[in-house]
Amino acid sequence: MSIETERRFLVKNKEWQVLIKKCIKIRQGYLSTDFQEWITRIRIINNQRSYITIKNSKGGMQSHEFEYKIPIHDAESIWHLLNYKLIKQRYLLDLNPGSWVVDCFKNENSPLVIAEVELEAPELDVMIPDWCGKELTGQKQWSNAALAKFPLSKWPQEDRKKLADL
Repeated sequence: MSIETERRFLVKNKEWQVLIKKCIKIRQGYLSTDFQEWITRIRIINNQRSYITIKNSKGGMQSHEFEYKIPIHDAESIWHLLNYKLIKQRYLLDLNPGSWVVDCFKNENSPLVIAEVELEAPELDVMIPDWCGKELTGQKQWSNAALAKFPLSKWPQEDRKKLADL
């Protein structure tokens, strides 16, 4: 069983961009989005590689996660059948400790920008960069599955205004 440990943050500014070492386009579609059960997603990377992932939160910053490569034509077929989808540009950063990425959401979730750091263990200390804002770890409404189901553009106007203040 694979355990993923990650922390997530809203991004306040563009200072992180000097740390970019790679950019990938990600399309994610969700077969299930029930937070009480397992979440199942299809991920297509740069229109070339694809995976099916099954996740279940352990609470806080940890999740059970199983990911398997699947044929791209199968992923594309499934993608077109799904109702809950999102598209984002993922930037891999040259920043340690941890494995840092910044996701810039597109379409209905634009202009949302979220940073994630994947850690080897939950007790590991990590320095949070100044460009990180409010921590989103463990807040299900900010998960990718929730953003696919309830995109930012569908949030009430007052909630979107609050986002600018975070």
